[in-house]
Amino acid sequence: MKEIVLYTTRYCPFCVNAKALLKRKGITEITEISVDGSSAKREEMTRLTGNRTVPQIYIGDTHVGGFTELYHLEKTGQLDRLLQD
Repeated sequence: MKEIVLYTTRYCPFCVNAKALLKRKGITEITEISVDGSSAKREEMTRLTGNRTVPQIYIGDTHVGGFTELYHLEKTGQLDRLLQD
């Protein structure tokens, strides 16, 4: 299984939904990088993704985007292919 990385904040409902969707897909290991109170981590996220909103999701080397993009991948059947090794 590919490494899953989520840039998150503590009270983000979209972050909660993204983690729940991945959990339903059988993903048990998610690397969460909290940007709460860390300007350095938020700057890192922005530099890597071009976005300031959370979640920002990586599956392996692929930047998926946020929850909306993750949900779209699931609904179109593309998420399973992306998760495969």
